[in-house]
Amino acid sequence: MWVYEKKLQYPVRVSKCDPQMAKLLIEQYGGADGELAAALRYLNQRYTLPDRVIGLLTDIGTEEFAHLEMIATMVYKLTKDVTPMQLREAGLGGHFADHGYDLYPHNAAGTPFMAPYFAAKGDPITDLYEDIAAEEKARATYQWLIEMTDDVDLQDSLKFLRQREVIHAIRFREAVEILKEYNDTQRVF
Repeated sequence: MWVYEKKLQYPVRVSKCDPQMAKLLIEQYGGADGELAAALRYLNQRYTLPDRVIGLLTDIGTEEFAHLEMIATMVYKLTKDVTPMQLREAGLGGHFADHGYDLYPHNAAGTPFMAPYFAAKGDPITDLYEDIAAEEKARATYQWLIEMTDDVDLQDSLKFLRQREVIHAIRFREAVEILKEYNDTQRVF
């Protein structure tokens, strides 16, 4: 059963219209290291992981959807009331031609989201190391996005997301240690 509370995980505020920043943020919506890829990665991997860590992947996977919602809100607020010409000038002309003002999962360069963006190897340790790497790549991307805007309100939301990536990486590292310890004592996963 799902319970959905109609509010963002963390408030999203932007100080100004900035379609160029919106174009960059779309990377975290539909890019290889973005929130959609992370959510799908974790929710798919959980089916072959030991019971000891399934809950962790479920929790973090669903939280990634909350982050996706935050990114979508940022993009919406950064492009609210812009004209098609402003979108074109910001490098979003192709996006507007295909999708109008709707958000569509692609990266900052316009490449549509692809399933190969997320991995599910079926080996618990391999999958968890993949997850750690994914969280660290997302953390780095958020840091670069923070550095590319002077909007302190937007930076605040991006810093929240960056910190959640750090926490997720820590939790995945803990899960690796739990599984290694279990494997050492049981000789099986």
